[in-house]
Parts: sequence; structure tokens; C-alpha cells
Amino acid sequence: MAKAAAVSVQISAPKIETAVFKIRGTAPFVQLRFSQKAMNTMMDKMAAGSTAKGKKVREARDFDEDMRNAMHISTDGWVGIPASAFRQGIISACRLVGFKMTLAKLSVFIVADGFDAVDGIPLVKLESGEPERLDMAVRNATGVADIRIRPMWREWGANVTVRYDADQFTITDVTNLLSRVGAQVGVGEGRPDSKASAGLGWGTFELVN
Repeated sequence: MAKAAAVSVQISAPKIETAVFKIRGTAPFVQLRFSQKAMNTMMDKMAAGSTAKGKKVREARDFDEDMRNAMHISTDGWVGIPASAFRQGIISACRLVGFKMTLAKLSVFIVADGFDAVDGIPLVKLESGEPERLDMAVRNATGVADIRIRPMWREWGANVTVRYDADQFTITDVTNLLSRVGAQVGVGEGRPDSKASAGLGWGTFELVN
């Protein structure tokens, strides 16, 4: 039998570079996370199974506690923005410039400043003062009216560290993509690129450097 011809495969090592971008909010940043308290309540009901009571006693709501529970707080105690918000924003912005989103998923990453104390979600540290409480009337999926409490920061910023594949993107590409995220995609609740709506114009930002 004839021997198969030798094939030489050469794959270059990934050329990963890092850049840090200082951003400044151009609209309020609003956050809403599913709280640990709400998860515990759901788990208790599931664990009780058929023995769970049909009617529950309504507890008095502590709206200030609701606001605190809506924040992503790191293991070090500071408030953060999920790193995935910026990564997903960059991937989404690729649609505007004709770059394949599937390639962007493999080429752009956000370096975390820390991790959420509840579920370990990677976070980018939020640079801001104390938030104000935002009370909003909403309708749940069942159509029942409810009040949702969210923290709002009118002035905010962050230092976003981006790791990217330099064979796919140049530093100019990454800069312009993140700039588009700030102007057209946004982060947090009510952002322009919200999956549930056209957003409220919150969560936009600009590059400082």
C-alpha cells in the first residue's frame, strides 16, 4: 500500500493583548439582580413540595433592603457591573460593523476586578457614589402590577480591562467597538439594546481616554 503523504499543520499561538479603558456614564446606570433572598424563598417552596401552604402570610417589605439586594456586591464589599455586560455589548456591536459575532465570542474577553459574593459572577468595579432608590411600577409576566426597587447611579464610571485576540482585532477596532457599546448598546437596566424592549436610554457611556 502507498504511504500517505506527510502533512504539516502549523497553528500559530494565540496573540492575546490587553487594554484598559476608562469610561464615564452619559446616562444613569440602573441595576437589578435576582436577590439571594428571593432565591431562598423559591428554594424553600420547592423543598416543601406538596406540604407547602396554599396561602402565605404577606411580610412587610423593606424597600431599602430591596435596593441593596438588587446590587451586585463583590466579596470585597464594592458594587460592580457584571463583566459579561461589556463582553456581550461588544459582541452585539459587531452586528453594526459586519464582523461575525461567532468569531467575536472567541476573540474578546473582560478581565474581572472581583467576583459577586452571592454567585461568583465576574464583576467590573463601579466607580461612583451612593445610589439613589428608584421605585418603578411594573407588571409581572402574569400581568399583576408590582413595585420594583432598583438602585440608580446618575454619575458613574469604571475601568474596563479588555483582553482580545490581536489576530482578529486591532487596538483601534476594540476601542471603536467599546465606544459603540457606550453609544448604542449600553449596560444595565433600560439600556438601548435591551432584549425586552427598546430600553429607556439608561446605561450609556463614553470613553474618557
